[in-house]
Amino acid sequence: MTMTMTPPSIDASAVVAAARLLIVDDEPQLIRALAPALSAAGYALTTAADATEALALMTAQPFDAIILDLGLPDLDGKEVIARIRDWSGVPIIVLSARDLEAEKIMALDLGANDFINKPFTVGELLARLRAAMRIRNRAADAASRFCIGGLDVDFVARKVRLDGARLHLTPREYALLRTMASHSDRVLTHRQIINAVWGVHSTVDAQSVRVLVGQLRQKIETDPNRPRYLLTETGVGYSMASDDGR
Repeated sequence: MTMTMTPPSIDASAVVAAARLLIVDDEPQLIRALAPALSAAGYALTTAADATEALALMTAQPFDAIILDLGLPDLDGKEVIARIRDWSGVPIIVLSARDLEAEKIMALDLGANDFINKPFTVGELLARLRAAMRIRNRAADAASRFCIGGLDVDFVARKVRLDGARLHLTPREYALLRTMASHSDRVLTHRQIINAVWGVHSTVDAQSVRVLVGQLRQKIETDPNRPRYLLTETGVGYSMASDDGR
């Protein structure tokens, strides 16, 4: 079993009570190790040992989040992500021993919200789940506004403020900020950002994304070299912090 059992500091108030969690993994010992901490954190657990069982469970009942291993006995986990995304936006956190950059990028491109490598700590997994659940359970006005720390993005008025002061962004800078803020529960790959900001037929490359990210950071970050809001996910892409602690 490839997991580091570091005792987590559980903040049960940060998780919605009895949130329904589906764990899809064919390692019984890992499930047994995770179950006590996840249950203590307020999750109602359901487990599946393969993709067939997992997809059947999802059609029978709703879940609030899914922890998914890529190495399943009957179907590759990336195919499971693709099938789920055909009809559901449920948060998916990949938990896998596959540490190749290409595997991470493909899983995220297909719609996974996060990717954690084995071995991992229970504390890290709980933190990632809390972040996903906070986004999942935000009020309906989250679709029209994004606020974190001193950054306030009003999507309806197309206004951005930092510590109360109005920021003037170029159309492309605003498109990047809106894309990242609208998907603050996910890591976005370079390709996903290109598709959203430049269009699916664009021929720009990852360097163009880096340049635009640098421009936006100059405006929204107190210290662009140590970003607080727009975070780099090395080798993959970028993510928007979902709260002041992540």
